[in-house]
Order: sequence, then C-alpha cells, then structure tokens
Amino acid sequence: MINVGIIGGAGYTAGELLRILIWHPEVKIAFVQSTSHAGQPIANVHKDLLGDTDLIFAKADYTLVDLIFICSGHGKTKAFLEQNELPENLKIIDLSTDYRPKNNDKGFIYGLPELNKVSIAKADKIANPGCFASCIELGILPLAASEKLQEEIHVNAITGSTGAGQNPTTTSHFSWKNNNVAVYKAFTHQHLAEITESILQLQPEYEKAINFIPVRGNFSRGIMATIYTECNMTLEEAKELYQNYYSEHSFVSISDSIPDVKQVVNTNKCVLYLEKHGNKLMIISVIDNLLKGASGQAVQNMNVMFGLNEKEGLGLKPIGF
Repeated sequence: MINVGIIGGAGYTAGELLRILIWHPEVKIAFVQSTSHAGQPIANVHKDLLGDTDLIFAKADYTLVDLIFICSGHGKTKAFLEQNELPENLKIIDLSTDYRPKNNDKGFIYGLPELNKVSIAKADKIANPGCFASCIELGILPLAASEKLQEEIHVNAITGSTGAGQNPTTTSHFSWKNNNVAVYKAFTHQHLAEITESILQLQPEYEKAINFIPVRGNFSRGIMATIYTECNMTLEEAKELYQNYYSEHSFVSISDSIPDVKQVVNTNKCVLYLEKHGNKLMIISVIDNLLKGASGQAVQNMNVMFGLNEKEGLGLKPIGF
C-alpha cells in the first residue's frame, strides 16, 4: 500500500487527484493539506466527494507518507522545498512549472511517461508536465524520435476554462468566457520551453521554430491541439510510425476519424489523428487538461514509480455526449 499526502488540496488538480486516489486499490491517503481550508471537511470544497470520503483538510505529517503530490500554484513548490525539511526517502510529484526545466537544481525528472518511462521508474522526484505541453508533445514525439522533423511546427490549441485554475480572474469569469473565444500568449506561452526540451531530447539537431497559438475556449475541460508541419512521409507511413511509437503506451490511441474533446474528457487518454495535405502532415491531439494534462498523469507517474501497472486506478470513463 502506498501512503500519500496532498499539498495544496483545495484546487482543481487536487480535486481530480482525490477522485482517483480515493478509489485506487494500492493507495491510502494519509493527509490532505490546505492553508485556506484547514480543519474543514474535504467535501465542503470538493462537493462531488460528499459520501465518498470523511477526510478533512489536516496538517501535513511527512513521516506518515511514501509520496506527496504538490498541487500548489506555480512558483510555490520552490518556496515549499526551501521552507520544509522532508525525509530523504520521500518521493515527490510536483504539478507546478517550477522544476520542469531539465537544468533544475533538485533532480526532478520530467514526467511524461511516453517520453521518460524508464527514468520515471527510477526517480524520486517528478515534475509533472503542463497540460498544453502534454497534448502537443504527444502529437509530435514520434516524428522527433525518428528525426523526421524538417521544418517549422505550427500549433493552434484550444483549452477549457479549468486550465486557468480555480481562482477567478477577469478572463475566467463566466460572463467573459460564455459565448467567447480568445487567443492569448501567442508565440510566448510558458509551455513552449518544455515542449522544445522534449523535442530536443529526441532530435537534438532540430533548430526550427515552434509556432504556438493558445486559445481560451468557452467549455470547462479538455484540450484540442491542431499541429502541422512539412513531412515527406506518406500518410500510411506516418500512421505506422505513430502506431509503433505508442504500441507500448497504454493511454495513447491513433484514430481513423477526427476526434472530439468529449472522447477523452474524464479519462487519462490521448487520442491522435493524422491527415496528409500535400507535403504537410496534420496531427490532431485531444486530452482532458485536468487528467492526462495534470492529475491523471500524476497518478500514472506514481504507478510507474512504484512498479504498478501504469493504468492502475485510472479506469475512468468518458462523460458521454
């Protein structure tokens, strides 16, 4: 049995973790910490868990656990590690951006299993990938692994409102989001850094631009990324390349028809679709931003770290149409 704790337990990603871990057959939740809700029942915040758990938000005791998930905001994990003396054998999965760069000074491994499963299995510290990054990288990695990337990569990706986190802002408020779509951080999104590092890990000589246009959608959860680049393979060759790359990865499927976001919402799946247009290869990639883009992938990483089947506890179902 894996004893786990959650730091920053009130947000969206912590809520998703709890929904998975409460029913995970190999996990016991020792504590869920939240500074803003200390002493309150978890179901007061994550209301859909009413009747599923009697846990309350409690003080963290790191001697009780084998692993902690850190679900605090970006920039807070570094402060947390500076302020707390943790047991040497404690494993960490961090869902923030703080330690995703490879040159981090704490020895975190980038936690995309479809890229780094062997390293994850040996790791004590995992930096969980960003949601856009996960979706886009899964669409590109087979090309990079076979050094088939030749020219610039173009990406347009739309994400649901939960990608902005639980705290309301002027651009996540319902009256702004409803019946609205908007581009933001064009060519400058923070996930570009980890996308670039992942591509260079597989194809070190790649020097072309990755042109990324992120879009805020007017739906709650999910990401659809549309990617295209010059490619001299036939469609059949490209499909075979992708099928071979993902043949031993449980959560990625290649579809023969254009996927919908609803196919993956409330699952840890990534569905990919390929089309050829002249010399351009188009890849559509869809994931749930809160699961394969965050908490589901964190549990997948935990399973790999502890030698479990990577699908353990992740038999989640689509919400339907």
